[in-house]
Amino acid sequence: MNISNNARIDSNDLAKRGESLIRKSTNRYLTTVKIAFRAKQRRFDDFDGLLEESNIKPVQRSIIELSDEQDQPDLLPG
Repeated sequence: MNISNNARIDSNDLAKRGESLIRKSTNRYLTTVKIAFRAKQRRFDDFDGLLEESNIKPVQRSIIELSDEQDQPDLLPG
């Protein structure tokens, strides 16, 4: 899923991504904390003006990003 400023989030896709993150994790609590921490970072990045304005909520964005990182590790730098 491409994250853009005017994107509409498909709630079914978001739910599947969230379920996939939890299902593939060894610790549900740590996965939930990871999502929350990433969302908090995104919220402050948005607040500081580091990211463009977005209609996507930080929690939704973090679920999408973490899901993409899990499903496509070759996208990560390094």
